[in-house]
Amino acid sequence: MQSFYARAFEREMGCTEAEWLSWLPRAVHGHALDLGSGRATVTIGEGRLQLDWQVLPPRQIALARLPRLAARFDFDDRVSEDARQAFMRTFDLYMQRGGG
Repeated sequence: MQSFYARAFEREMGCTEAEWLSWLPRAVHGHALDLGSGRATVTIGEGRLQLDWQVLPPRQIALARLPRLAARFDFDDRVSEDARQAFMRTFDLYMQRGGG
């Protein structure tokens, strides 16, 4: 988990689009979510988070193939820094995958 989240940033997610779409409603933890094709809008108070994503080719390491998704997060100016930080901490906690 990061210690600071910028107003707009991109990241690579290690999941399929189907997994992303199944996790997203719970990851936004009660905020209104409007899903489209390759994009979503999350209402946070008076502001919005625009999420855009696209499927990337899988990463291949030896015989293992790992799914990848490029995601862009763009908070509008009406989402305060405190609200952005709190939202993303909870979002990231939900999206974490265990390993071992």
